[in-house]
Formats: sequence, C-alpha cells, structure tokens
Amino acid sequence: MGSVRRLLFGIRKRETAFEHRGFRGGTPETQRRLETVGNAFVAGYHAALDAGHPDRLEQRLATFERESIGFAFEGAAMAFALLDTISIRRRGRWRALLAGPGEPHAYMVHVGAGWAVARLGGSPERFVSPGDPLLRWLVLDGFGFHEGYFRWKRSVEGQRRPHRLAGYALRAFDQGLGRSLWFVEGAEPARIARTIAGFDADRMADLWAGVGLAAAYAGGVQESDVRALRSASGRFAPDLAQGAVFAAEARHRAGNPAPHTSIACAILCSLSAEDAARIAVLARRDLEPSVGFPDYEIWRRRIRDQFEVPRGEMPGTAAASSSNAEETAAAARHG
Repeated sequence: MGSVRRLLFGIRKRETAFEHRGFRGGTPETQRRLETVGNAFVAGYHAALDAGHPDRLEQRLATFERESIGFAFEGAAMAFALLDTISIRRRGRWRALLAGPGEPHAYMVHVGAGWAVARLGGSPERFVSPGDPLLRWLVLDGFGFHEGYFRWKRSVEGQRRPHRLAGYALRAFDQGLGRSLWFVEGAEPARIARTIAGFDADRMADLWAGVGLAAAYAGGVQESDVRALRSASGRFAPDLAQGAVFAAEARHRAGNPAPHTSIACAILCSLSAEDAARIAVLARRDLEPSVGFPDYEIWRRRIRDQFEVPRGEMPGTAAASSSNAEETAAAARHG
C-alpha cells in the first residue's frame, strides 16, 4: 500500500528546488541549505506514506540528522492529515502522531497539517479543533507557508489570502506566509524587507514574526546576514525576536538544537537559545484570551513585549537586551 500511496500522493523532489519554484535571490550555499530543508520535509512525507500509520514511522525516520528531523515530522504530519481526510474508515493518524512519536515536535506536526488543508481545501477546523489548545493556530500558519511556498506569485506578489479564513485565522495565515518569505526571497534581508514593505501596514508585524521563526529554525545564512535582517526589520525587531523565540522553544522541546538557532537568538533576542526557549515557556503561564484575541495571540504578545524598544532608544538598537528580557530570562531559569 505504501507504493500505491506514493504513486497517488507523492511529491517530486524537484518541487523543492529553487530553480523550479522560481524563488529569487540567495547565494548558492543558502539555496542548497534551504533546498535541504525541503528535501527533509519531502522525505518525511514519503516515509509516512510508506508507513501508513505513526506506529511504524519512528524506525523510518531514525536515519535523519537530528537538526533536520523536525522538517521530516512536518512532512509526516502532512501525509497523515491527508490520509485521514481521504479515508472512509481508518482515521486518527494525525492525532496518533501528535500523541505519540510526534509529541516532541508538536510545533511542526501542527504546521504540517496546514499543508494538507492547503492541498485538500475545505475547512481547517478539522485539524485546528482537535489540536493542542494553544498550538492549534499553527495549522493556519502551515497553510500560509504552503501558499507562499507553492503559490508565491499569488500570495506574495498578489498578496491574496484565502476567502475561507476570517478573524484571527488570517493573522495566523500571515505568520506562515512570513516564514515562506525566507525561502521565496533566498533569505536575503533587503529583499525580504522590500517585499514586506509592499503589504498593508496591519499585516507587517505578523509577516516579520514569521521571518524571525524561519531565520532561527531553518537558518542557511551567515551571522552577518542575521545582523542585517535585524537592522532591516526596523520597528518590527520585537516581532522578529518573537518568531526566533518560537523557533528556540520548538527545537528545545524536540531536543534538536542547531548552531544557527543559537546565533539567531543571540542576535535577534540578545539571549541564548536556551533562555529564549524559557521565555516562551514562562509566557505561556496563566493565559487567558482577551476580547477579540485568542490565548495564542496573548502568548505571542507577552513574548514580543520583552523585546520592545525602550523609550528614548532608536528603533533597531539593543531592544532585545532590555532589562525586561534579561529579567524574564532570569525568572525562567529559576522556575
């Protein structure tokens, strides 16, 4: 059955190639790194199609490098979400992945379900509702990334968002769309900044947050490029830092740290990756939704506020090294 599922639903390797996708910019080294990310996703997706169920998945992913395993679980999540949707009798694969081998990679498992939503259409609620009460919004994030990655001329250049989304779902979509810009623009800070500047002002913060998450989780650039990214973000540096904190927490939870995540957190947050992850954990405590905003957005705002530029400082200067961020990291270290 695995070969049949591959025949029906397989993704060709060229789909992740920069040249095939028509992505812009990026050094050859950066392009190769980001193509490696896409290849890990596709390999995880195919491994899940072959396995057919999460119980048989772990052995198939055992050969993946620790740094790339999260992308493989993201691909596997897409596969199981897709199989759940088209199956008449046997369902529950995606939930079993989230409760089983994918639990440490919960961030990526939710994002992967968003790819299935994008491919199959219909309401995202079938995956948003049964997901983690807080992380479930990442399904819409994954939806946004898919649309930017595979349909960037419509979603990035045309700035179109799905008509079936409304309310906060549109913002979560934009966070994923922002992540896709890291790939579409070849991780070039100047290109990313110009692209975001062309969007409506009320979409910019979410787009920059997505960029920060991708820069810290996927990497692929030199330290100087991360510094240029922070400078290019201007007044959105706190949003960029919030995305980096999410990346640090996702890797910390999964136990797959990466040197580029540490570098990104040091530059974008003025914190170690470990302290950045602790900020995310601490900010999650005692969450209560506000009028018009889910608890997920309150969580994001709490994190972002730690990196707000103090009054009197120029935007883009040491915002992330403010006393608030240092105090929060210290508090997190002590429980």
